[in-house]
Amino acid sequence: MLVQAPISAETEKEVHTKSEDIDQNVMSDVLKAVVARVKKIDREHDIPYIAGYSQNGEKVYIDRHLPRSAVLGGKRVHTDRFVILHEAVEKALLDELGLHYLHAHQIALRTERAAVEAEGLAWREYNAFTKSHEREIDDEKLRKVPDDLDLTPYRNERDFQKLQQMMAAIRAEP
Repeated sequence: MLVQAPISAETEKEVHTKSEDIDQNVMSDVLKAVVARVKKIDREHDIPYIAGYSQNGEKVYIDRHLPRSAVLGGKRVHTDRFVILHEAVEKALLDELGLHYLHAHQIALRTERAAVEAEGLAWREYNAFTKSHEREIDDEKLRKVPDDLDLTPYRNERDFQKLQQMMAAIRAEP
């Protein structure tokens, strides 16, 4: 359930640009604020669909095989922050609004795109980077899956084969 909480002084300090319109600088503030709220980033596991989150929402998992950066627009760009934004937004929509994964994912994907474009990057290039690694990650044999990974996306997608592989990897991990 959404609650109306007072804005803290720390939250107020995160806002560097004020605009009611779509604004690249506001989106940059949003990206920094959301990433700062994630308590732990874990890149030590195999995570189908590139990334996920813990059941309690305190951790974002990024597959250990996804590169931390990509060359986009001729420059090296750290990409984890965009993935983290996507996962944090998706998890909040699942938990706070009770949305179906497909709806939460769609909103998170559009938020991720807005953040990428606000940084002056081409979505097509960034998306090609993530999609090329998604195929590799989805085809890998799962060896290290965290036991607290939220399985909602896989259940909502009815990806029972992937769920079985994940459960086997969780049980097999020492």
